[in-house]
Amino acid sequence: MARRGKKKGRPVSGWVVLDKPVGMGSTEAVSKIKWLFQAEKAGHAGTLDPLASGMLPIALGEATKTVPYVQDGAKIYRFTVAWGQERSTDDLEGPVTKESDRRPAEAEVKALLPKYTGVIMQTPPQFSAIKIAGERAYDLAREGETVDIPAREIEIGRLDIVEHGADHTVFEVECGKGTYVRSLARDMGRDLGCFGHISELRRVEVEPFTAEDFVTIAELEAARFGAPGQDKLEREGKPEREDRPEPADDADAIEVPVDFGAIDALVVDTSAALDCLPQVAISDDAATKIRLGNPVIIRGRDAPVEAEEACATARGKLVAIGAIEQGMFKPKRVFAG
Repeated sequence: MARRGKKKGRPVSGWVVLDKPVGMGSTEAVSKIKWLFQAEKAGHAGTLDPLASGMLPIALGEATKTVPYVQDGAKIYRFTVAWGQERSTDDLEGPVTKESDRRPAEAEVKALLPKYTGVIMQTPPQFSAIKIAGERAYDLAREGETVDIPAREIEIGRLDIVEHGADHTVFEVECGKGTYVRSLARDMGRDLGCFGHISELRRVEVEPFTAEDFVTIAELEAARFGAPGQDKLEREGKPEREDRPEPADDADAIEVPVDFGAIDALVVDTSAALDCLPQVAISDDAATKIRLGNPVIIRGRDAPVEAEEACATARGKLVAIGAIEQGMFKPKRVFAG
C-alpha cells in the first residue's frame, strides 16, 4: 500500500474576503492567498474575471466545506456600460463586432430597467465557463466556434442607474447565482439599438460578506511580512524555509521564526458563511458524538424540531452542518475541532 505523504501547509481555516485587483485572475488570487497563509487547502466562492475588481471570497481549510452557501448568496455589482460598441467577449478584452453612432438618453435606459428586474431568462456570453458537450464555452470561442448556449433563468433583485453620461451609464445590480453582468450590458445595448459592453466591473458584496470584511493583497502582505528582520526570500515569494532544500553546510542554516498571528487575525470565521442556516448550540459531549458521525438530541426551549439544514456549534465554534428530524440533529458535514 502506498504511503500517504505529509500534508503541506498549515491547518488554518476561515474566509479571506479579498478585494481582488484588476488584472489578477481568480485562480491566481487563490494561489497567492494560499501561499501567504501557507494553508493546506484553499478555494474561491465564485469566479471574478481578470478585468473585474472587488469581492472574491476565498475559503481556507475547513471553510472550503461551506463554499456552496456563499456561492448561492446574493451578489451586488457596480458596473459601467460603454454604449456604441458590442464586443466578442462583452467586455473590453475582445474585438469590436458591432458598432452604432446612436447613444441612449437616460430616460430610455431607465424605461428599460423593469425588463431586467425580477426572474428573467438570460443567455450567457460566448466567452464563459458554461460547459457545452463537455467543453468550456470560452475554449470553443477561442477556437473561433460560435456555440449555441441555451438561455437560463436568473433573478435580478434590483437594477439601478448610478450615473448617466453621454456615452456610458453606471449601474448597480443585486442579483442571484448564475447572473452574467456582461450579458446584461450586451442585451440592454441591443434593446436600445446602440450596442454596449462592460468597460468597468466591480463586485461590492457577496452575501453574507460586506465591504467591511474587505482585505487587500497589500494589507495581507504587510501583516505577513511586516515584522522587522523577516526573511528576504519570503518577501520575494520563495517557499517557507522548511520547504527549501537544506543548505550543504549547517553553519549556513539560519532559522527564521515565522509568526502568522497578524495575518490570521484578518481571517473571517468559517461559521460566517452559514448565517443563513438555523444555529443550534450544543454541549461539548454532544460535539464529540457529532464529530464521530453520530446523531444527538437537540435540547433547549427554542431549539428547532425540524430543519432540512442547520449548523451545530459548541462554545461558539462550528461543529457540523446537518438536518434536524424530530428534535434530533443528524450530521451531514463535520468540521474539525
